[in-house]
Formats: sequence, C-alpha cells, structure tokens
Amino acid sequence: MLTSKKVKEIMFSLGTDLCGIASMDRFADAPEGYHPLDVFPTCKSVVSFGCRFPVGTLLCKSDIPYTRVRNSITAKMDAIALDFCMEMEKYRAVCVPVPTNESQWDKNTDRWRSIVSQKHAAQAAGLGTIGRHSLLITPEFGSMVWLGMVLCDQELEPDQMKEPICNDCNLCVDICPVNALEDREIKQQVCWNYAFGDDEEKQVWRIACHKCRDICPYNLGSQNSILIKGE
Repeated sequence: MLTSKKVKEIMFSLGTDLCGIASMDRFADAPEGYHPLDVFPTCKSVVSFGCRFPVGTLLCKSDIPYTRVRNSITAKMDAIALDFCMEMEKYRAVCVPVPTNESQWDKNTDRWRSIVSQKHAAQAAGLGTIGRHSLLITPEFGSMVWLGMVLCDQELEPDQMKEPICNDCNLCVDICPVNALEDREIKQQVCWNYAFGDDEEKQVWRIACHKCRDICPYNLGSQNSILIKGE
C-alpha cells in the first residue's frame, strides 16, 4: 500500500525541501474550471512541494541573479514533478504534473491562472499560508520558495493545515509602487506590467520588482533568517 510517508520519501529524494498532501475537500473554493478534478477527474490527493529560493538574490543590486534563478528553478520544479510521476507508476499510482509557471486566461474572472493554483494547493497541503502580498509564506523559508504540484489518483493521508502566518501589517501594501495590493485580490496585470519586462537600456528581460517580498517581516523564515542575520 502506498503511504503518505512513502510519497514524501520519493519527493525528498528528488531534491525538494518541502512536501505536503491535500485532500479534495480542501479545494471547494477553487474557481470554476480550476479544481484538481477539472484537470484530472480521478484525482484523490494533491501532492504539493517546494524548493528554497536563494536568499542572496534579494541582496543584489542587479536584477539579473533573481531573474535567472527564477527561470532556472521553474525548469527544476517541472523536472521534479515529471520524475515523481514516472516513479509513482512503479507503485501503480497514476499522477499528473501541474506546470510550475504556466498560466492561461480565465475569461470568467479576467485573470491569468494556473490550471490549479500552486499557492492555494500548497496552503491546502500544509506547506504554509498565503500572505497579504498574495505570496505563500512557509515557516522554514518564508516566501523564498518555489512551488510545484502533482495530482494523484491515490487517496493519501493529508497533512494538517497551518495557522495564518501573515499578521496583515500592510507593509507590502504601502511599499507597492503601483498600488497593486490595495484590494484583497492583487491587481495582477498592474503588478506584472510593472515588475516584468525588458530593460531597454541594458536590452535584457528582467524581473525589476519584488518589493513586497523584500519588506515582509516573514519573508525569510526560520532557516533563511539564520543565513542572513547570523542568528
């Protein structure tokens, strides 16, 4: 019998730093068309995983390290999800990888969406909680994690969900240069238009803003704070 413990052992062996499991009842509020069952009708569990994102990228004066790490880690997460799915078939479990950083237009809400929300799945699987800045915050690494997900046709024991970490201090709201966080639901396109794009002077595509991540009191977590502050 395939257990949650075995599933996590496999996932950690592939290089993840965090792994949790969510049951189907935790996705009742998913937007129409974006529930795990809308993607994989026989899905019974969602396996969410995370890899730490190097905190040194926040300390750079150049945009390039953060941008390049983000692009590279996206490929890493997709590769882990694919390898996991193939490994699980050895245990007669059928799984489907959800792309880490690929969105499609949802005409019902006028927003770009992953086929299943990575951060909401991670929250449902007990990895952390979503903060006021709309990012997932984990106890271990703060918001410096990248997320992946696999839909599984096996009923696995779910993890306990975390209590809220963000305390709504609104520092992220105040620092946003384009006021994208004024409402509870982030102004997605406003944020993207400002933060992502070409630097015409240097002729390079880059991520130019992550101020909401930088200023969050919980952006590092217990393990990263030791690296940065020497505690």
